Amino acid sequence: MTARAATTGPVQPFRPKLLTVLQEGYDLKALRADAVAGLTVAIVALPLSMAIAIASGVTPDRGLYTAIVGGFVVSLLGGSRFQIAGPAGAFIVLVAATVMRHGVDGLILATFLCGLILMAVGFLRLGSFIKFIPYPVTVGFTAGIALIIFASQLTGLIGERLVGGEPAEFAAKIAAIVKALPTASPAAMIIGALTVGVILLVRQFRPQWPAFLIAVLIASIAVIVAGLPVETIGSKFGALPHMLPAPALPSFSFAKILAVLPDAAAFALLGGIESLLSAVVADSMSGRRHRSNVELVAQGAANIASSLFGGICVTGTIARTATNVRAGAHGPIAGILHSLFILLFLAVAAPLLGYVPLAALAGVLVVVAWNMAEKHEFAILLRASRGDAAVLLATFLLTVFVDLATGIVVGFSMGALLLLHRLADSVEVRAASSAGSDEGFDAEVSADPDIVIYRISGAFFFGAAASVSAALDRIGVRPKAYVIDFSEVPLIDSSAAATMAAFVRRAAKDGAQVYFVAARSPVLRALLSHGLDRHKVQYRKTIAEAAADAKALAA
Repeated sequence: MTARAATTGPVQPFRPKLLTVLQEGYDLKALRADAVAGLTVAIVALPLSMAIAIASGVTPDRGLYTAIVGGFVVSLLGGSRFQIAGPAGAFIVLVAATVMRHGVDGLILATFLCGLILMAVGFLRLGSFIKFIPYPVTVGFTAGIALIIFASQLTGLIGERLVGGEPAEFAAKIAAIVKALPTASPAAMIIGALTVGVILLVRQFRPQWPAFLIAVLIASIAVIVAGLPVETIGSKFGALPHMLPAPALPSFSFAKILAVLPDAAAFALLGGIESLLSAVVADSMSGRRHRSNVELVAQGAANIASSLFGGICVTGTIARTATNVRAGAHGPIAGILHSLFILLFLAVAAPLLGYVPLAALAGVLVVVAWNMAEKHEFAILLRASRGDAAVLLATFLLTVFVDLATGIVVGFSMGALLLLHRLADSVEVRAASSAGSDEGFDAEVSADPDIVIYRISGAFFFGAAASVSAALDRIGVRPKAYVIDFSEVPLIDSSAAATMAAFVRRAAKDGAQVYFVAARSPVLRALLSHGLDRHKVQYRKTIAEAAADAKALAA
């Protein structure tokens, strides 16, 4: 651990990083760094929060409420120094589908329940299990979400008018967009292209500047000066409020809870993955370490708080968190100030936000989707192996053409099966020298025909039990003693232990003694639990010791 990562006292299980930072000592210099970083992130988050909310099927003010309330709570209670939370592009698909099925009230209730689930996961210390999501699954569903977001913004980007609304299914959506091309607005296309072009130019020549905000400002000024006939936030949603609404519990009933519970679980799964992934990115950039379970508890509390104020799902956001680190943030106070700055913008500039063209926000999300796609990682995984490519493509295609939950579940299942297959293939059963030396270990059997010595290597579990059993059955000779070396077996499960018990029974029928060598404590416990006690099997520390005892027995 680096000196910078050390704390001044013992780390408590659910201790927020804010308390750690304050305990280390917080001065005016740190506050100034956090204020600059918080303002920088707020400028980035302002247009993104509105764009994500609109794309999710809710009003832009709900995106701002989410950034203000959710971002504040995560920074206040979270387990990462630099995490910036708010509405995220990854949630657009899930949120939009929930709104279509259950309405905005159902979305708010699902967000509330998502918070309860995440808090339970954190308090039960299950955060570490989220890291077991295979990388191809993460890349696949992220790319799938990116494609869906891109497709969902085409209508706003070119100003189309779809008859009967935009279909939820990807294929139907694309067909409807193509069919409605004659209704496209040249003015909206100009504004959308202008927004994307400005973002790319700013990032190319002035990467430290807030490209999203600059592009939205230029697009808004162009609409006002040229009098272009495009939809704006004000023309579609009316005036934005100047302050947060009063908190209120979401309306619910038992039937409503059951109806939205699957959506809440999907929110919690994706939110947990996104938040911890974002915290890991911050760790890699800063050299710090986050507390995953503390972070999940904070994410849960933030979703509950967001729902009380009418906001949508809250999660850690990788782009805004990375911006926070690059802007020189000292700790969580930067995230708290980011939320307060957005609240200040809402209080002071709410009327001006009404002039923002929807085509500009669509352009922002098109760039976000392009950046989300992880194209380089996608290409690497396609070339890595057939198994990884299959998991990646299954997750990607199911996310796009079915739904996100199916993509994750199927992708995770395929990834788990692929891992088990690889582990099973890695298990070997090899003949060893009776002298206990590794010299001549390739396929050489003991010079003493009465003793057979074999070494098992690798994770010995149900996937490899059949192959190991077959290998032991293929031993042609019927010796007086078997020596089985477990020194290279890190773990063994019940299926494998049962396989060895069956082998010992067969050896006993043939009048042969079995010696198990160098079994580690977990392996030894599993073998003993299946009845392989010292009355049936002799346990020794080395091959040489077992071979010597076997020779003495044979004599």
